[in-house]
Amino acid sequence: MAILDCAIIGGGPAGLTAGLYTTRGGLENVTMFEKGLPGGQIMNSSEIENYPGVTGEITGMELMTPWPEQCQKFGLKHEMVNITRVSKSGDIFTIHKEDGTTAEAHSVIIGTGSSPRRAGFKGEDEFFGRGVSTCATCDGFFYKGKEVAVIGGGDTALEEALYLAKLCTKVYLVHRRDTFRAAPNTIKRVKNTQNIELVLNSSPDEVYGDNMGVTGLRVKNKAGETREIVVPGVFTFVGNDINNETLIQEDGSFLCDINELGQVKVTLKMETSTPGLFATGDMRQDAPKQVVSAAGDGAVAALSAISYVDELLN
Repeated sequence: MAILDCAIIGGGPAGLTAGLYTTRGGLENVTMFEKGLPGGQIMNSSEIENYPGVTGEITGMELMTPWPEQCQKFGLKHEMVNITRVSKSGDIFTIHKEDGTTAEAHSVIIGTGSSPRRAGFKGEDEFFGRGVSTCATCDGFFYKGKEVAVIGGGDTALEEALYLAKLCTKVYLVHRRDTFRAAPNTIKRVKNTQNIELVLNSSPDEVYGDNMGVTGLRVKNKAGETREIVVPGVFTFVGNDINNETLIQEDGSFLCDINELGQVKVTLKMETSTPGLFATGDMRQDAPKQVVSAAGDGAVAALSAISYVDELLN
């Protein structure tokens, strides 16, 4: 099998944009490795209102659906497989696949993103998938006409609370502070939504239930007082963990430099400390975690990869 000009690991906005720019920019042998359908986490978002040029209500799935087709028009190949590790020997990268096979590449653009973080309260793991969820778009329909609780105080938590408020009779928004870290317009909309009750200065203590699933959530405020919230569904949005496992080598070290948060250190050109390896999107340091920013990262990384490969081979 011929050595790839560029291997792209991850099929979110960063990876897809990198695929578009590398192929359209002249690299002829580019494959994007993505274990699922291309699109990334944003596919689960119920509403997008801040992507440039997009007006009106549009879901994450509607936004991302045309992207793969556009990339593939210029020659991007997509292989649906999980990548377990990326290593490098000399100037050649080896892409290790879950099925035991490998591919080789002159350059690698990685954008494996991040995963929703567990909040860590009692019962969360026990009832995950049976009343505890991290995706309102995926599971919100099951609670139509019912009451639910949302845990978190960032943009995602508030946006998903607004989405659930359209389906559910009531949404309890539980946040450990009395202020939110979200866009002012989103905060205003939440406060103006009648069926969203703010449960502030409070943290989840335990989610409980029976063999059928969740029946309630116990929260505790800063004064140590507890409150029982009777709900069949609890949605947690408390941040994300970086998906950097692909960069871990056999000896436990990382292929490139990362910071104390597990984020990949990059230059303004998305270059890592390893020549030919570029990191993009939610996994790189100081990522804004926005679709438009991830797409920009992918474009920058692609242009850098093109320059790197041209210099390496010519």
